[in-house]
Amino acid sequence: MQGIAFRAATEDDLPAIVEMLADDPLGREREAPGMPLAAAYRAAFAAIDADANQLLAVAEDAEGVVGTLQVSFIPGLSHTGAWRGQIEGVRIAARRRGSGLGAAMIEWAVAQCRARGCRMVQLTTSKSRGDAQRFYDRLGFRATHEGYKLSL
Repeated sequence: MQGIAFRAATEDDLPAIVEMLADDPLGREREAPGMPLAAAYRAAFAAIDADANQLLAVAEDAEGVVGTLQVSFIPGLSHTGAWRGQIEGVRIAARRRGSGLGAAMIEWAVAQCRARGCRMVQLTTSKSRGDAQRFYDRLGFRATHEGYKLSL
């Protein structure tokens, strides 16, 4: 995709990332955008940045950060010791939605997983996000499992 660069996020990207996380009906209820940025975001970034099996990434155009996602590289014993890539927190800035950026960003993330030797890539999306489910279906992902979460 012309004019777009994908890269690891820096702490300076946090305000833009948090804004994107908050820019939907679910995010509005659980995120705290605005300055000063909540200290918990900076602490989470520091933990992610220090972990070699975490990649918080951004997509950037000439105007700034326009997309984000996080990939966790997970070792496992099942599937004969296969590594998995777990993609989470996928967001595209409102002004770039529908431009193909989301597909390009997921393709880039999958390539990162291949480069790390992952044998599969998995992700979750809320059952309420029908558009996201159709998007991942179009990219070749399949809803093969039922996910469960327990809030603590």
